[in-house]
Amino acid sequence: MIKVLFFGPVAERIGNNALQVEHRPGIRLQDVRDQLAAQYPQAFEIVCFAAANGEHVRDLSLPLADNSEVAFMAKFSGG
Repeated sequence: MIKVLFFGPVAERIGNNALQVEHRPGIRLQDVRDQLAAQYPQAFEIVCFAAANGEHVRDLSLPLADNSEVAFMAKFSGG
């Protein structure tokens, strides 16, 4: 399984801060994003950042291993 975490307004739009996606051979971060974006389009319209196993990811073709942890976040500001 792949653990998927959501933060801030993304989590609010999904109604949860974590989900599980079944791992399959060859699955990429883009596949997880596409699958969840189809289920939660209102949440993924604001997703700007992705991370895998604690590292910011720019290349969504990153392959994912079983038990990977990914996160999707919107832009945020702090002060």
